[in-house]
Amino acid sequence: MDVISQFPYRVREIEHCLIPLSDGTPLAARIWLPESAGPQRFPAILEYLPYRKRDGTALRDSLSHPWMAGQGYVCVRVDMRGSGESGGLLEDEYSLREQEDALEVIDWLCRQPWCDGRVGMMGISWGGINSLQLAARRPRALKAIITLCSSDDRYADDIHFKGGCLLLESLGWSATMLSFLAAPPDPLLLGEAWRQRWQERLEAMPALAGIWLEHQVRDDYWRQGSVCEDYGAIEAAVYAIGGWGDAYRNAVPRLLQQLPGPKKALVGPWIHKYPHIAVPAPAIGFLQEARRWWDHWLKGIDNGVMDEAPGTFYLQDVLPPRACYRERPGAWVRTAGWPDPQLRRRVFSLGEAGLVPERADLERPRRFCSPVTTGLHQGRYCAIWLGPDGPTDQRRDDAHSLCFDSAPLAEPLRLLGDARLDLCLSADRPCGHLVARLNAVAPDGQVTQLSYGALNLRLRDDLAEPTPVVPGEPMRVVLVLDQMGWRVPAGYRLRIALGTASFPLLWPAPELATLTLLPGPQRVELPAFEGEEAPCPFERPQGAVPEALEVLREPGPRRTLEEDVASGEVRVRIEDDLGARRFLDHGLWVDQRCTETYRALPWDPLSVRADIRWRSCTGRDDWRVEVDTRLQVQADARWFYLETEQVARLDGQEVHRAHWHQRVARFTA
Repeated sequence: MDVISQFPYRVREIEHCLIPLSDGTPLAARIWLPESAGPQRFPAILEYLPYRKRDGTALRDSLSHPWMAGQGYVCVRVDMRGSGESGGLLEDEYSLREQEDALEVIDWLCRQPWCDGRVGMMGISWGGINSLQLAARRPRALKAIITLCSSDDRYADDIHFKGGCLLLESLGWSATMLSFLAAPPDPLLLGEAWRQRWQERLEAMPALAGIWLEHQVRDDYWRQGSVCEDYGAIEAAVYAIGGWGDAYRNAVPRLLQQLPGPKKALVGPWIHKYPHIAVPAPAIGFLQEARRWWDHWLKGIDNGVMDEAPGTFYLQDVLPPRACYRERPGAWVRTAGWPDPQLRRRVFSLGEAGLVPERADLERPRRFCSPVTTGLHQGRYCAIWLGPDGPTDQRRDDAHSLCFDSAPLAEPLRLLGDARLDLCLSADRPCGHLVARLNAVAPDGQVTQLSYGALNLRLRDDLAEPTPVVPGEPMRVVLVLDQMGWRVPAGYRLRIALGTASFPLLWPAPELATLTLLPGPQRVELPAFEGEEAPCPFERPQGAVPEALEVLREPGPRRTLEEDVASGEVRVRIEDDLGARRFLDHGLWVDQRCTETYRALPWDPLSVRADIRWRSCTGRDDWRVEVDTRLQVQADARWFYLETEQVARLDGQEVHRAHWHQRVARFTA
């Protein structure tokens, strides 16, 4: 990254500002202002998050917001109620209260003497999702947004459920938020009131996993805040950005296809990070691209940004499978929209000869029942902490799956879009999960995962309305795999691998079901890209001068697999050690680490256990706060059982202890 220190405008920072809401709650903001020789007003760009501007996002904020302020924009980073130095309590994610607060913040921005009345929103993940939600509320001042690594569907494409199957990421993120929200306000910013605000926050802390588990189908709880319910409500211009290495990639093509107003889309090779600081390489000049977007929509500059192809996508070269990559070679392509004439659906059959590019019926039943522990090499749902989270060699999971292989490719194949399976099958139990992976098999036998999908068979027809699974009765199932962008070399074979489990990605069905692929037509459509490749359309990444930090302990993420050969129990241990660091400008130090342990017996779906522990410490030389958070989850055939505990200490003395015992009924058809 090129570090830039000289800009068209000098930048003045307001380190801490309180924005008053109508109910008396103050929201804490950090503001970067461009300065000019005479009186001048500027457009404002809002980023609105619960992740603590003081330390949680301070490093990335220092790279991005001063850079953009130097181009003539007021950049405003606001902590939501219940987080950082803000007042109030955060009761849940993406609530109506959260949206109403943001509307008040936008109104406040427009009334400031430095704002010209035009506002943009930008954010990644939570901030990307609420940017879409606020655009759907149509505040007059909000002219454009940039939404990154976000979702238009809170149920089907967030961290809670996939195809109606419970994601264990939902449990992990619940513990993460419980830990993040329990961090104290900074006394240097809040003064003597910090202790009371922290205590109030601790006493009202929400155990989110139980809330989310109460809604196991796509009901009104999830529809609220899902902009896919009415794409037409969004009038602001939308730039949707994602990464193939991220869980939040499916919404980008949908937004490009469905939004009626001005829009652009970009997907690169990255994990869950901003594209100028993302891995794997190539990173891009995201800030320069964002400036072009804001210049057009907030300053009215005709710079040609909307004359370009609406869609820009990176096709990754298939490499030997690894848990993480520093770089992904590939090529950029551009589309006129979505879908695009350059995309052609190729139909393959799952037949007796494997995966064949013609219509060929399956002639005999094919049964499959995967051990509960299948999926150990599929990787983590959302790669966020820069650890070894990606899928590794799929051969061991393929050994427990029903596989259909193609002949070696005679010529390279470029894939862009989603693969769709159309299957007829039956189950021997009144429940079951279908997990499908599209893999690329190298000539030397190594297997790289290209995409995957999952489906709770009770929700095969409608994610909101269960349909009974009648043992032995045929079911027609359409399973859409995740969006992808690949260049598969000649000589590789394609593989469809069908299984009934993916651990620890998904919580298993309550019974171990055997599925039968029935005789007759069984199809998969693959999205072949037949257009031209393009030179990289982006500049080198830039950023402002980063925060001055002292590294007290280097981050050390790890992921290990263990097997007890006596009992057969398999354990997955994920260590997200975020390290320890001190901010040299103000002296605050932060030390965070998390350990997630998931365990299961191969043939017992009721043996699954989750144990997530966070330890978060922060302070200065004269004070120290420690917060320990633990979430344990198990289930029987009828109930989920959640035990959550949080202990907070100040200078070694316990000041708060909370315990939640929750029992939530398992969804049944």
